[in-house]
Amino acid sequence: MAAARTATRSGTKTATAAGEPADEAATGAAKPAARKTATRSAGAKKAPAKKAPAKKGGKPEDGDPDGPVELDEAELETPDLSDLEEVEVDVVDETVNDEAATDDDDDDEAEEAETPAARRRNAAAEKGPKSSDNPDFVWDEEESEALRQARKDAELTASADSVRAYLKQIGKVALLNAEEEVELAKRIEAGLYAAERVRNAEEEGEKLVTQMRRDLKWIVRDGERAKNHLLEANLRLVVSLAKRYTGRGMAFLDLIQEGNLGLIRAVEKFDYTKGYKFSTYATWWIRQAITRAMADQARTIRIPVHMVEVINKLGRIQRELLQDLGREPTPEELAKEMDISPEKVLEIQQYAREPISLDQTIGDEGDSQLGDFIEDSEAVVAVDAVSFTLLQDQLQSVLQTLSEREAGVVRLRFGLTDGQPRTLDEIGQVYGVTRERIRQIESKTMSKLRHPSRSQVLRDYLD
Repeated sequence: MAAARTATRSGTKTATAAGEPADEAATGAAKPAARKTATRSAGAKKAPAKKAPAKKGGKPEDGDPDGPVELDEAELETPDLSDLEEVEVDVVDETVNDEAATDDDDDDEAEEAETPAARRRNAAAEKGPKSSDNPDFVWDEEESEALRQARKDAELTASADSVRAYLKQIGKVALLNAEEEVELAKRIEAGLYAAERVRNAEEEGEKLVTQMRRDLKWIVRDGERAKNHLLEANLRLVVSLAKRYTGRGMAFLDLIQEGNLGLIRAVEKFDYTKGYKFSTYATWWIRQAITRAMADQARTIRIPVHMVEVINKLGRIQRELLQDLGREPTPEELAKEMDISPEKVLEIQQYAREPISLDQTIGDEGDSQLGDFIEDSEAVVAVDAVSFTLLQDQLQSVLQTLSEREAGVVRLRFGLTDGQPRTLDEIGQVYGVTRERIRQIESKTMSKLRHPSRSQVLRDYLD
């Protein structure tokens, strides 16, 4: 028995030394079943060395307390986890009472180790209704509303975040002075010349010296690097010009992109020998690219570029007169300032109108759309439908006072049956008589219908 107890302590220490992640205090105090399991597992593997652990693992009074403690290599081996599980199944009945005594301590420790996130989930599980399909699913209304609001905020700030990231990126490149711009322009020109030289040599079949070809290609690459440097250093100029055209139908990033295309064109056309700065020259190319893009893309219905310029001029004059007069200017006043006719001003204003979506929401609540307030011209009005039905009834009652042939001729002549009027020849073929006879019958029938006894009931429907 002493040897078994000693093996128990040694097995427990061995399992702990092998890297068990469990807490020592909780394992030693509250899990005697684990110690018994480790005892059997260790005993199964260390059967040949039972006496040695009894001497070394015993209490101090059983041996020399000052003597060195020697451990057998078999005691340091990690127990087989598969054997440990099998032994646990065998000793369940023996440890039920011990585990029942330690349940309260385990619950206290679990409550102390519970994280704040787990407490919130448990509280939500108690309050929120559970799904019938998945009993573990808990619907938190406040959390879902917060997620929807966060998604909406993310969509609204996506564009601003993109602009901020772009500005941060282009801000890393330093601005250039006039001397640096000229130096870059010279390198670009040299690269273009070298590229032309290589292209002509390839077209004419001329064989360049290896060193010369290598030098020319290096100059071409250097010109490309200089071009990229000049472009990146002036990207902030595009942003400053694009800000003036915001709110006119195009997104800010789209305006910047179109302005960058104009900047590329300016780099390709820049002549440093003229003596002016690159920014002065590039401004006009950037403005032209942005205005052309707005004319082509900003409107749902495209307007020619020259008409867009006229619309912009009219808007500028209208704002100036509004400031001077303190009221909206009349078409005559605008026509006098622009030196055109008032009719032309009205036509330009008609072109300047923007289409409005019928799905546009109306009101603060947003439960109505603009299309709900527009009358449907093809819809049948209830009053007209009732009036038409009464007219048909009255007309049928009047036609019943005529003979069968007379009523039939009137129905075919005016299309009262199928809405398709017939000619005199077609009606004559139906009744097997001439068109003249049908004309006589029609004339006689219309005279009867004009009699007050018949026409009075139909006169009210003339309006």
